[in-house]
Amino acid sequence: MSVDMESIQHLASLSNFSISEKQTESLEKDLSEILKYISQLDKVDVSEVEPTYQVFEMENVWRDDEILEQEATREELLALTKEQKDNQIKVPKVL
Repeated sequence: MSVDMESIQHLASLSNFSISEKQTESLEKDLSEILKYISQLDKVDVSEVEPTYQVFEMENVWRDDEILEQEATREELLALTKEQKDNQIKVPKVL
């Protein structure tokens, strides 16, 4: 993959960044060096390595939903609010 000024300007546009021509030139050089360094991975022989799909042994843990008895009553919780209306907590509009 090659990096040129046009692709950097395109990426900057997609990222909603404005960059100068001097910054573009610097990025072109830096990104080319990064890609060259990463391309060394293409030379690694992995033919004998089994693909790793999951690093840790993970499985879903399912449990039944339980309704637990609460210490506070509805009235006690409503008493902690600044405002209430129709047995509900009144909060400011958020748009």
